Amino acid sequence: MFPDVVDLRSFYAQPLGVVTRRLIGRAIRGRFDNVRGLSVLGIGYATPYLGVFREECERALAFMPGAQGVTRWPSAAPTLAALVHETELPLRDGMIDRVIAVHLLEMTPDAEDVLREVWRVLAPGGRLLCVVPNRRGIWARVDNNPFGHGRPFSRTQITDLLRGALFTPVAWSEALYIPPVQRNWFLRGAVAWERAGASLALPFAAVHIVEATKQVYKPVPLKRRASRLQVLQPVLEPVLSPARPDG
Repeated sequence: MFPDVVDLRSFYAQPLGVVTRRLIGRAIRGRFDNVRGLSVLGIGYATPYLGVFREECERALAFMPGAQGVTRWPSAAPTLAALVHETELPLRDGMIDRVIAVHLLEMTPDAEDVLREVWRVLAPGGRLLCVVPNRRGIWARVDNNPFGHGRPFSRTQITDLLRGALFTPVAWSEALYIPPVQRNWFLRGAVAWERAGASLALPFAAVHIVEATKQVYKPVPLKRRASRLQVLQPVLEPVLSPARPDG
């Protein structure tokens, strides 16, 4: 079930949300370091992480699921956000170069259908970046943050989900090693937590950040049929029947 967009916006306005945006945003930027001339789509609630791309990319869009709600983005320019159904995106095939999915796959009941729709709108060679809660992380066990809601994932689970939707995972990282504590004095050490967790490869980060490519051609295993030798039945040659005696 999707959280309300008002709750998401409120979280990112709090000190813990500001730290979350900074640390996850740094990891996202590290993956998509050059989007000049490309089209970028954020889906779910990705607007806290799209701002760094807006002036650089050719086009930036923010799609928010109908069950979540939508907010205006950006606040001081013509809006680039739209309310959509996450399995029916209002885009033509192959028109997006980069997709950033945040607060999406763990919330939707149709994760594979969502990914197949993302696959449809991605251009050949396009990239998808998924930010999903870590099943082993502390953040997934408390509900004072958006990553504590919905379905958390292990590496194996998100890999299987992506491959089932014709994506190939190509890069992994984690973010948010600091516990979700709403104390300003504690949050001042967020960068130190992040450095220690990354250097020691600790398993309790809040989120997995996985980059995947669109698999254009899916290999289909061929089943060879065993050749069967046909046994030829002997063919009888026609012969003349014996002459009947006159009677």
